[in-house]
Amino acid sequence: MNCPKCGGEIPFFDLKPNCKHCGVNIMYYTQEAGLMRDAKRTELEAGAARMVIARVKANFIGGKLQIARMAAVLVAAAALLLPFGGVRFSVPFFNWTYSAGILGIVGAIRNGFALRVPAFLGSTPFSSAALAALVPTAILAVCAVLDLMLAGALLLGFLNLTRSTKWMSAVSLIGAVFALLAQIASAVLRRAIGTDAFIRPTSGFGALAAAALFLVVFLLNRALLKKGIEPRYREFDPKRRELLRQVRAGEVDLDLLPLPVFESEEEREERLRALEEALQAEEEGKEA
Repeated sequence: MNCPKCGGEIPFFDLKPNCKHCGVNIMYYTQEAGLMRDAKRTELEAGAARMVIARVKANFIGGKLQIARMAAVLVAAAALLLPFGGVRFSVPFFNWTYSAGILGIVGAIRNGFALRVPAFLGSTPFSSAALAALVPTAILAVCAVLDLMLAGALLLGFLNLTRSTKWMSAVSLIGAVFALLAQIASAVLRRAIGTDAFIRPTSGFGALAAAALFLVVFLLNRALLKKGIEPRYREFDPKRRELLRQVRAGEVDLDLLPLPVFESEEEREERLRALEEALQAEEEGKEA
């Protein structure tokens, strides 16, 4: 075993806490070096963590546009609860109305209507009615997938603010088109069925509401792209993150870095203020 300070050889049977060559306390010498190393690593990791938090704030609450976008995405998802259109069946021993919406789909599954769709498609009197129910439902499913994509891009947007905003802009525009297609399909099928004593199509405004909300999300994202989303970082945090990457890759020796590694004037004042408060509290504790 060698002394960590002077490098002198220490026999394995020498159990003294101090080095016989330079007199340093071996345990406390290595402990001090470890604490300094941990302090440097903590500073670098805290800088990288603050950058992530800054991007999260910029993505969700960085301004009025970001807050409005978050609310619009949530309301666009809630619009799928509104009926897109549907069909009303009124025959002997069967009287029920199906609405193409999330609530209508849940009701159809609960009442067993979904299991009867293949039989309705094969039946001449009910084929057009079943088609009137299936087409808006299929487009509704596409809108639901697009809503999930919007929510995912919003939640993970802090990873890349500009790219996620572009992605949300494209998805919301596609969602507006599909919602309008659902409304058009509902109107066309309603006219195709015509008036029937037993089967009557029903109208709904959910598709128009969804299209309008998708369009609002599109416009908000375009405004954000034009304005730009710039997170506010501390002065040396980007350098701390880059240096942390180099330390983890083995390109930089952590022991050779100073402590603190980087320090702005504001951070220096905060550190001295905290040290002064700690010393003052210690003195007050001794007096008590």
